[in-house]
Amino acid sequence: MAAKNPKGLNRREFLKNTALLSGGVALLPSILTSCDDDSDVVNYTGSFGFREGVASFDPTASSVLLWTRYTPADNEPTDASLRWEVAETNSFASLAASGTITAAAATDHCVRVDATGLAANKKYYYRFRNEQTKAESVVGETRTLPTAGQANRVKMAVVSCANYQSGLFNVYGAVAESDADVVVHLGDYIYEYGQGQYGTNDTTASLNRAHLPATEVLSLSDYRTRYKQYRGDKQLQKAHQLKPFICVWDDHELTNDAYLDGAQNHQASEGSFTQRRQIAQQVWHEYLPSRTISTDKIYRSFDFGGLAHLHMLDTRMVGREKQLSITDYFGAGGAFDATSFGAAWLNPNRTILGSEQRTWLASALAGSSARWQVLGSQVLMGKMYIPAELLPLVGQLASGGASATLLAQYTTVATQLLTIKQRIRQADPTLTAAERARVTTVLPYNLDAWDGYPAEREKVYAAANGKKLISLAGDTHNAWHNDLTDASGKKVGAEFACSSVSSPGFEAFFGGNAAAVQAFAQSNQLLIDDLNYLDASQRGYVMAEFTATAATAQWLYVAGLDRENTATTIGHTVTES
Repeated sequence: MAAKNPKGLNRREFLKNTALLSGGVALLPSILTSCDDDSDVVNYTGSFGFREGVASFDPTASSVLLWTRYTPADNEPTDASLRWEVAETNSFASLAASGTITAAAATDHCVRVDATGLAANKKYYYRFRNEQTKAESVVGETRTLPTAGQANRVKMAVVSCANYQSGLFNVYGAVAESDADVVVHLGDYIYEYGQGQYGTNDTTASLNRAHLPATEVLSLSDYRTRYKQYRGDKQLQKAHQLKPFICVWDDHELTNDAYLDGAQNHQASEGSFTQRRQIAQQVWHEYLPSRTISTDKIYRSFDFGGLAHLHMLDTRMVGREKQLSITDYFGAGGAFDATSFGAAWLNPNRTILGSEQRTWLASALAGSSARWQVLGSQVLMGKMYIPAELLPLVGQLASGGASATLLAQYTTVATQLLTIKQRIRQADPTLTAAERARVTTVLPYNLDAWDGYPAEREKVYAAANGKKLISLAGDTHNAWHNDLTDASGKKVGAEFACSSVSSPGFEAFFGGNAAAVQAFAQSNQLLIDDLNYLDASQRGYVMAEFTATAATAQWLYVAGLDRENTATTIGHTVTES
């Protein structure tokens, strides 16, 4: 028979005292919760845990940012302590890095950890857990970037424009299952619109994809609620769980057609634009952490082993002047004031980057010896100059759908112009100067893109100084392969622009008329000199691969967004050397 404890200590008190005496305070929570005597164990209540999954961002050769969000239990402190671990195997038998961090209410319980001291060009596993509630996250996968000589190729999955109301995020699911090394997200990660507004279609209700909150997002709480809704999507969670992301914002993380000090979709009745921008940027950093200069300056570079140097730009908020509107230059009688438009459009001081960012970019381009200089630019860089007489018709198509009369008018004019262009290529001696002018008198149709800031585009091309330049772009919801040409017509690079994750493209203008969409795409491809490929109706992403000798792009598309299906087809492939 065992001797009676003379002090009357129970087993829990003995273990507690032993832990304290031995300096094992840090082990105390796990010791106590492993005891058979569970009289002091708290039964945590509520829907607590890691409901938004895990993610990793901005990898370098020796570090990566890890992210999660923790929802506290009803009966635990609002600020919760989390443990994080990184390992080379998913058994976590030997840790490469670990620590603790607080999921605080002040950051909507989002946490970011800079896991440092990692080996280059290596895959890692990571996880989070709350040792009080025993909640554990899923295991994430990430990787560090290669140093020079460690890799002979790098693959970037390029995505943008995910509207929750427009359908399922099958594109994110496809990216998760791909062999991409990293995901380059070029913005419009969320949309600010309310329920029933932009992006809503006849599947929104049946798929339960209506926006939360129900109204357009304006407040801190609104933006956080919208991000939580998007990050609750299982396919987006899977992409974040399996791939490191490198992100920039575009306009819809704030509001439509934003610029430095205003936006098309911000009215005086909605309060201070400056305050709204600060809120939007704060929440973006809470949910999409990045290695940035400051919360409002997100431009930065990544070196992929000397093969590609990725320069992520902010062509939206940090320096952009207000977009020009070509309709402002049509007089009462419909005459176009070309002189006034030209003076504003070609203003040499007009900027989309701002002087500070442009100086940084020029320095980064000059200082890089990587084979490929890659610009992560939210908006199209290639010239989308269309015959001027088509411009009003395209504007009408974009502003409210295509009536049979408008489609017939567009088709008639486009056919005439295509015929003239063919005659020019055949050196037809009967071609008149007036006919030639119909196809050579061109104007940009999208002044929200680099086309609205041509002087600064020339400055960037000059800063590249003959280096191999590739532009990655999003924003338009359509897929493009463009030549990049300077003012003299010399090719200085190429552009691989992705379609959208879910936001509608040009097909939305044509009311489901597939033949009209196809004809529109073909006519643009033939009439726009620098355009080599356009897909105007499918959702997908670009897989961009860089080697020492070539830059290859594949445009991949999912079949639809009304049911879960991550299978993709290749729509187009191109190689630049």
